[in-house]
Amino acid sequence: MSVSPSVSVPTAASASFAASAPTQADLLDFVRRTAADTELIASLPLDSEGRTWVRLAGPGGSEAWLIGWPPGTGTGWHDHAESVGAFVTASGELKENALAARLPADGWRTLELADDVDRERRLPAGKGRSFGRHHVHEVLNESTDRHAISVHAYYPPLPQIRRYSRVGQILRLEQVERPEDWQ
Repeated sequence: MSVSPSVSVPTAASASFAASAPTQADLLDFVRRTAADTELIASLPLDSEGRTWVRLAGPGGSEAWLIGWPPGTGTGWHDHAESVGAFVTASGELKENALAARLPADGWRTLELADDVDRERRLPAGKGRSFGRHHVHEVLNESTDRHAISVHAYYPPLPQIRRYSRVGQILRLEQVERPEDWQ
């Protein structure tokens, strides 16, 4: 995996927010406006082997990232713990598979999911979404020949990411990552 330096890049979109805690709508507005910044999007170094990212200055103390996705890459199933968030595809197309169910926050290792919890979204350039706490999803660039680039924001800054494996309707907690694991 290639990692770009974790340098906070100020954006015009981050300057217009007050110091109060941003809402999901604020985060979605920020990522949409940032994804429209063609100069910023073009500045992201892309790698053919792994995702690249640069930390951005998000609104109201949020954590924000510009992420490059080589063809065929994805995140695997995960959540963002207590953080709310939003993301928008700036170029290319991403696919989000998500669970339409609130999972218990703690105290479990394996869950059997109901048959009707799966949701799929196709997010071409300019499209995105916001999400609440404990949102479990995976994000994929299914293209075989084109990078995708996206902008993400989370508030509060990510305290942890829980990673899951999934086989059929069985979801298993595999790992809990803390900020020092990815910064």
